[in-house]
Order: sequence, then C-alpha cells, then structure tokens
Amino acid sequence: MTPGPLRDPSRGPAPVLAPAPLSGRTVLLPRVAERAAPLATTLRAAGAHVLVSPAIERATVEDTAPVDDALARLAAGAYTWVVVTSVNALDELAAGAARRGTTLADVARTARWAAVGPATRRALEAAGITVDMEPAENSARGLVAAFSEAGSSDSAEAVLLPQGDLAASTMADGLRDRGYAPHVVTVYRTVAHDLAPEVVEAWRGGRVDAVVLTSGSTAREVARQLGPRDDVAAVAIGEPTARAARTVGLRLDAVADRPTDEALAAAVTTVLSATPAAPGAHGADTSDREDFS
Repeated sequence: MTPGPLRDPSRGPAPVLAPAPLSGRTVLLPRVAERAAPLATTLRAAGAHVLVSPAIERATVEDTAPVDDALARLAAGAYTWVVVTSVNALDELAAGAARRGTTLADVARTARWAAVGPATRRALEAAGITVDMEPAENSARGLVAAFSEAGSSDSAEAVLLPQGDLAASTMADGLRDRGYAPHVVTVYRTVAHDLAPEVVEAWRGGRVDAVVLTSGSTAREVARQLGPRDDVAAVAIGEPTARAARTVGLRLDAVADRPTDEALAAAVTTVLSATPAAPGAHGADTSDREDFS
C-alpha cells in the first residue's frame, strides 16, 4: 500500500478540532417535517441527532362558507386590517382565495396587513402582500400593544382575524378594547398526531436531551403523549408557548429571543452546552436523517 503524504514537521503539531457543540445530543422536533427542516438542518450541522415527528397537524374546517364569505368581504373592501397570527392561517386564506379562482394578493388590495412575527411576514411577502405592522414582541399580546401604539379606532374599523380553532381570545379582546371591530373566522383546526413509536421509545428510554416547542398545542400534546421528564430540557418559541409548557408540567429551560429557527437553534445550543450529557447517551451517527411524519 502506498503511504500517504507526511506532514511537514516545521508546521508544528496538527490542530485539534473542537467537537461540534451538540455532538452526542438528541433533540426532538415535534413538528411536521416541512416546517421542521430548516431548524433540523442547523441542529444537525452542530452535531445533534434530530428526531422529527409531528405532535399536531393542521386540518381544514368542515364548513368553508365563513372563510369564503370573509374573503368576499375582504375583496369588497370591508376590512381596514387583516391580522395574521400564524402561517397556518395564511395558508388557509390563500387556499380560500384559490377556491375563488384568484390569489390572496388580488383579494387583499385595499386592506392593511399585520403579521405576528418574521415567519408570517415572510410568508405574506412571498404571497405578494405588503406587511404594514409587525410587533417588537412576536405574540398576540405584542400585536395588541402595537395597535395601541398606533392609536385607538374611533370608528370601529373592521379587522379580519383568521385563526385556528384553539386560538385564545387575546387578539380579538385587545382589538375590541381599543375600538376596533374584530371579525374572528376559524380557518383551520388543530388535531393531534401520534408521535412515531421510535420517538416514544427514545423519550421513555431517556435518550432525548431536549425538545423544541413551537406552540401551546404542541406542548400539550408532548405532555399528553410522552409525559413530562425532569431530564429533558425544553426550549419554547415564545412566552405563550412557555406558559403552556409550564401549565402541563414540562420542564422549561429557555425561551427563544425571537420566533425564528436561528434563535431556537441558539437557545438549544446554549441550554445543552450548559447541561452535561446523561450517562449512556445514544451517541448516534448524526448523518442519519430521522423524520417520522
């Protein structure tokens, strides 16, 4: 066998490469694969073993007539504002516009749009819609505060508020208190999705180091299906999700400073870097992609 090239001794010893910060750690993303993919890629690049399996999924409403009626009113200029608090709601509005044979951008020419956070803003912009308001705190409370700063409505301006069936009344109540006339329309349902058996086994076997929670519904399903564990760190995408996690007894270690994949990855890295790996950690080959959706 031909020997490989020798290192020049004059160059000094070979550098010692630092291990990836999440090497040997397992992170659960209980989210649909499409939505989890960017964060999963970032965590894997940091050395983590990532399990992707949704705990909840979006389902269409059985009766789309209220959605279609709201879109007709939107096209007729009946709403001054449309407040979008999730990408899911935007997707369902776009689907409703498609049923009308048009696009959401065409339907929404006269209204102003508010987005709860950067992901929703990017989705709106990708749909050809200009975002007029994005709060500093990316939550319903933050949006209410942003409307407060913009001033109350003296003429009961109509606001279209498309939401999921489990959405709290925070946004509608806040708008109403400030003189607006919110029109809440349920545009999608949130239903439970069984976590993959491999995920359940890993969780119960103590082989999961952290879980990323991206909604209150996800937190509740993780607690219901897997049960709280004191040895699993949890990172929440925002304060509403953190409150839900605490309510159902999940350990809560950090809240991302922004509802973005980058901020979630940073929070996971910070939490796990400060937490020693449990004895007998899996040490899996992180080149494997495990999506159980």
